Amino acid sequence: MSSITADTALNSAKPSARRFRPFQFLKGRLTWIEPLILPLLIAGIWEGAAKWGWIDALLLPPPSAVAEEIAYLWHNQDLDLHIQATVWRVAVGFAAGAIVATILGAITGYAERAFRAIDPTIQALRSIPSIAWVPLFILWFGIFEAPKVLLIAVGAFFPIYLGLSTAIHGADRKLVEVGRVYRLSAAAMITRILLPSSLPAYLTGLRNGLALGWMFVVAAEFMGASEGLGFLLIDGQMTGRAQTIIASIFLFACLGKASDWLLAGLSKPLLSWQDDFQSTRA
Repeated sequence: MSSITADTALNSAKPSARRFRPFQFLKGRLTWIEPLILPLLIAGIWEGAAKWGWIDALLLPPPSAVAEEIAYLWHNQDLDLHIQATVWRVAVGFAAGAIVATILGAITGYAERAFRAIDPTIQALRSIPSIAWVPLFILWFGIFEAPKVLLIAVGAFFPIYLGLSTAIHGADRKLVEVGRVYRLSAAAMITRILLPSSLPAYLTGLRNGLALGWMFVVAAEFMGASEGLGFLLIDGQMTGRAQTIIASIFLFACLGKASDWLLAGLSKPLLSWQDDFQSTRA
């Protein structure tokens, strides 16, 4: 009985014969198409619903009509200039908001007295709706570029500030105590312990701030803009062209995703030291 059990255990320990998998060579080569499956599926259903009359194509034009509208705008209404204007506003506003948020977040995160003095005011300002700033910015700066960029900076500021300040507060106490044992200076404590430990949350705050920058640019371009994707939204509403509105929304989504992908790619080398769940799947 014992010999049968041993033979069974040995047989089970032998490597199993390799199974024939006809699509094995495709494994890992088509991962780029996975994010496209859901949008293509939605577009297909949407196109079919418009073709078969399930939806009103005038109010909700199908993807083919939206693609034709983008081509029309590109060739006849300087779509590239509208895209450049919007991207420039988001880039400048996000950079300004990120710089101020990083400075204030680092100060309030490290210095307890500064946190008690500054943070309550920032949290109160954070609860103000973005649209409430528009009349004041127009009154102060007019309807040119300054209020638009400032509104985007306000939108990007709060998630970045909150992410950095909270991450510094949540730094591992044992690491901080080790730094104190070795009598690190304030600068060394920040650069060698607090900054690396807060980097993942800070980078997440940057991505959230960038996403809010794209949201705020729509409200910013409602303030008397003569170019930009927000202007195309208003123009589509005024002329009753739903395909123009949907084309602008589609371009906002594409540009937002592209900028987030770029930021995530640039920040990935900075987080290569992390030993987390994501790294086990790489």
